[in-house]
Amino acid sequence: MSQKPLTIVIFGATGDLFQKKLAGALFDLHSKGVLPQKYEIVGFSRKPFSHDQFRAFIQNALAVRAHGKIIEPDEFVSHALYHQGDLMSAESYESLGAFLAERDREHGVCSDKLFHLAVPPNLYETVFTRLSASGLAIPCAPGLPDEEEAWTRVLVEKPFGNNEKEAARLDTLLGKLFEEEQIFRIDHYLAKEAMQNIISFRFSNGLFEPLWSRKHIERVEVRFDEKEDVATRGSFYDGVGALRDVGQNHLLQMLALVAMENPKELQAEPIRKARARVLKNAKVDFGSILRGQYAGYLAEKGVSPDSKTETYFSLRASIQNPRWRGVPFLLRSGKALKEPEVSISVFFKPAPCLCPEAHKNAHQNVLTFSFSPKEEISVLFWAKRPGFDFQLEPKRLAFSFSEGVIEHKIPNAYERVLLDAIRGDQTLFASTEEVKEQWKIITPILEKWGKLPLHSYEKGSEGPAEGARP
Repeated sequence: MSQKPLTIVIFGATGDLFQKKLAGALFDLHSKGVLPQKYEIVGFSRKPFSHDQFRAFIQNALAVRAHGKIIEPDEFVSHALYHQGDLMSAESYESLGAFLAERDREHGVCSDKLFHLAVPPNLYETVFTRLSASGLAIPCAPGLPDEEEAWTRVLVEKPFGNNEKEAARLDTLLGKLFEEEQIFRIDHYLAKEAMQNIISFRFSNGLFEPLWSRKHIERVEVRFDEKEDVATRGSFYDGVGALRDVGQNHLLQMLALVAMENPKELQAEPIRKARARVLKNAKVDFGSILRGQYAGYLAEKGVSPDSKTETYFSLRASIQNPRWRGVPFLLRSGKALKEPEVSISVFFKPAPCLCPEAHKNAHQNVLTFSFSPKEEISVLFWAKRPGFDFQLEPKRLAFSFSEGVIEHKIPNAYERVLLDAIRGDQTLFASTEEVKEQWKIITPILEKWGKLPLHSYEKGSEGPAEGARP
């Protein structure tokens, strides 16, 4: 546990993200004793809260998350403070800066500062500009001892920009404020236990890595299926759509992890460079693109009655390098689908089969990394069915990350990204180069988006009908 004081500033602290995700993650980190001994959580938002009202707001969020279980967050919420301000107002940032400086002076030392932008992406440019002009990115208030220099870091939610040009502009603006090692762009799916285990599974075992190429793999499927519809997020989602919401970030990062070369060392820089090289070599087959919208979407609250926003997309990509040339990567995501499933499935080429003549099933081994609704790794293989006749049947060998985990509960994604940002470990965060390459892939699709048919599909289905598929 660090002895240096830490200040975590949450921009948009009264919004859904803090209420539903961040408050609980910070409480869990506190309960596990991994936060610095001296820390403060400073909420910054427009609501006229006092410190005590903000603490009550946090307690209520934790009580909702606990579903009636008794929790004791009093000691935790004593670390919370509140500063009212308008995200659009330069004076509010100057006032926040004066407040933080006063807190540092009271403690007699300059605290490390982590700024978390829990705000809509369309406000990033404003927040970055105001941060720069106000001097908030400077860690130390004048007159404080600087024997041990403090740091400032910024946590940014996805999506980062709406297209390649806007993402580049935001990066330029962010680069004026922070160095690359200070910037933490969140893709919370990278922080899932099963996602990280792709690296260990591939490069720490001799079983699959020799087979990890075009010679043995027929195709790879990456999916992000959601059972829920847009619910209360209609006004936000209608300006984003499925491709920007999860395609530009989650699905491309999943593709990069499963396809990257061995980084040789478990350090952030080589791992992020290995992911970026995959993205740089990824190409989309534009003839394979399918977009859809579930029936009833136009009636959702906050959605334009003539909206052309997609709630579903699928496409085929390829990676132009010696390992993967010719192997299709099938990406798909949609809302209001039949079952929730976030996974990567690797389909191996069928081996010559010593099979009975009556065996008509497709004879393939499939390795699946599942991230939701449960986190596990499974292998589909074939074995003889018990009995007198020689018949084959599929069997499944699986490893679940939650089994046997009692004493050391698996940290959720936001716990991990918050703690890694505090520790300065960027492994689970997208680099500037990765974001640039992701938008290079997605922007040409967006430019053709309006010219592609928008197919309707029923809620609870598998998406648009087979006849609509390229």
